[in-house]
Amino acid sequence: MVVCAGVASPMRSCAIAFDGRETSRRALDLAARFASIVGSTVHVIHAAADREAGLQVVGEAEAALSLQRVVFVTHIEPGTPGEVVARVVKRIRCDALFAGAHVTRQEGRPSGVVVSHAEEILRYTDIPVVIQP
Repeated sequence: MVVCAGVASPMRSCAIAFDGRETSRRALDLAARFASIVGSTVHVIHAAADREAGLQVVGEAEAALSLQRVVFVTHIEPGTPGEVVARVVKRIRCDALFAGAHVTRQEGRPSGVVVSHAEEILRYTDIPVVIQP
């Protein structure tokens, strides 16, 4: 699912809201494939009060991007995930954001998408957001 707001851009940089969960790992894979095709830099964003703990979480993302030869920059900052991602995206002027989502099921059928922290991010950003379930 792609949610767009604003004007099209050359996609020189994209961000991934990464928390180490399976959904964010799938979004990371999608962001890496996208970046390798268009030649953009991936900004890995993680909210953590403890920088050392944050480095452990994003280490997996850094390793995956390195193996795929994707240029990346890591951002670990204190605050809520929505605030941190919105702040970094605005500061570095990212062209797109990738985020993971959980699909809820009712009676065995998909009934809704829960975007966890990305819902908060969507309120504060006007760039295209790619939601990977």
